Amino acid sequence: MNQTLPIKPIAFVKNNLEEIKGDLWKNTVSKIVLTAEFTSESLEGIEDFSHLQIVFYFHKSKTTVTGKTYPRRNTDIPKVGIFAMRKPDRPNHIGITIVKLVKAHGNTIEVLGLDAINETPILDIKPVVNRIVPQEKITQPDWIDL
Repeated sequence: MNQTLPIKPIAFVKNNLEEIKGDLWKNTVSKIVLTAEFTSESLEGIEDFSHLQIVFYFHKSKTTVTGKTYPRRNTDIPKVGIFAMRKPDRPNHIGITIVKLVKAHGNTIEVLGLDAINETPILDIKPVVNRIVPQEKITQPDWIDL
């Protein structure tokens, strides 16, 4: 079934990152500024949460991977399927990450650890809730930490 989805940005990222290289984004404070359609009321109560889940669009990604590829373009790591990595060259170019909320003011939130570059379109913002995140140990392959 071919269907068009009515998705539009609710906000945009403001930071000094023009590309994601290494782990620089982990220590970067980014502003997420809501579009004119939303007022500060949309963020009311958000400061009661320590962490947020951010859904965004990899707007600069020019490639789409549908099969296997090297994680981080590192040929020392075996190829894995696109759904076994967090690469931006995904079929729908959608990113999801958990960030620490630093501050909320007006129509803006400041967050730490957003792996998105300046002007990235934000599709959704959700609070992280303990009962929703996994309570058991999370496992991952060794190459994640390379």
